[in-house]
Amino acid sequence: MNYQNTLAFAQEQDNLDPLKHFKERFYFPQVNGQDAIYFCGNSLGLQPKSAQMYIDNEMYKWANYAVEGHFKGEEPWFNYHKLLTDGAARVVGAKPQEVVIMNQLTVNLHLMLVSFYRPEGKRIKIIMEGGAFPSDQYALETQVKFHGYTPEEAIVELFPRAGEHTLRTEDILQSIREHGDELALVLMGGINYYTGQVYDMQAITQVGHEVDAVVGFDLAHAAGNVPMQLHDWDVDFAVWCTYKYLNSGPGGTSGVFVHERHANNPDLPRFAGWWGHDAQARFQMKKGFIPMPGAEGWQLSNGQILPFALHRASLELFDEAGMANLRAKSEKLTGYLEFLINDVKAGKEVLEMITPRDPQARGCQISILVKQNARELFDKLMEAGIIVDFREPSVIRVAPTPLYNSFEEVYRFSEILHACLEGHC
Repeated sequence: MNYQNTLAFAQEQDNLDPLKHFKERFYFPQVNGQDAIYFCGNSLGLQPKSAQMYIDNEMYKWANYAVEGHFKGEEPWFNYHKLLTDGAARVVGAKPQEVVIMNQLTVNLHLMLVSFYRPEGKRIKIIMEGGAFPSDQYALETQVKFHGYTPEEAIVELFPRAGEHTLRTEDILQSIREHGDELALVLMGGINYYTGQVYDMQAITQVGHEVDAVVGFDLAHAAGNVPMQLHDWDVDFAVWCTYKYLNSGPGGTSGVFVHERHANNPDLPRFAGWWGHDAQARFQMKKGFIPMPGAEGWQLSNGQILPFALHRASLELFDEAGMANLRAKSEKLTGYLEFLINDVKAGKEVLEMITPRDPQARGCQISILVKQNARELFDKLMEAGIIVDFREPSVIRVAPTPLYNSFEEVYRFSEILHACLEGHC
């Protein structure tokens, strides 16, 4: 696309956008009496206006049915999680039986590690991205200690080459091959939270399996951001949160994918709970855990109905919009943002974009390394009504999301960015 640094061009693109009406279906925070330009869906997505209705429905059932809400009405709580399964499976490219919505992200990551990090003999190592989000770091540190190893001997962290900000796919694959006979697990983020880099999940999975390692992904920044085909890529397991691009509320519920070849294996080690037990026999209250078939067999406790209701509101929007359509718009939005950032920083040494330039290697997010007065620039943007986020020591993450952001917002962001850099913000 031939981008132009004009308001007229941005407005023309919005007029041509088939998804433009979704913007009206979200609430925007107010700054200085106006809708903020909200580019922070990578931290917390906006509230769908339909969310209140879904919550009210469950509050009505609680008030009028109390405990009988588990079994009464058109959508009893006993099976409420199943209302989310098909939509979640479409988001990550899975079969419905391979997906379950439950718990929260790090809880689910630990549950998956119980089943899929099974060190034995010299095959004890885990490969992960260096500088991964702290939850992943802490989960893996404590898991290897639980098995009697130290992080230093069991965890292999991958870092970019000197002078580079992102990992090269060939370096990831080479490391997997080098550690092959000692490798128990490859656990990567689908997208790096700091740089916004999308990893080649299909290639990583293929090479991981070539060396007989298990391959899993934390999709916190990928789910609802980029299309995926977890089943076809043969991924072993994945986890994700729903409060970022999936707009399901602060502290929202989480998703789990377990490939069907594992999901239907009752002998796979796991930590069990009542809600993962055979549903037909659950209320017999007998000893002896029999897992439900599919990913549902990893459930522990009865469903979080209010977070589930919020997630349902969002998933219906995703089904209506379609991941392929969202991705097409996202590539244009971030392409326009990159174009404008390059224009803003022409002749300046202050800004460096550390997100890959290849649209296939990034999602909605562009991370800007600010080499002078980074926190001051961030504060000025926020005061001007631009909601982005800051990551130490000096990165501003900007994430225009296709469900509710516009080309005009991207253009206005670049204007305000330029004004702040010139001291006129």
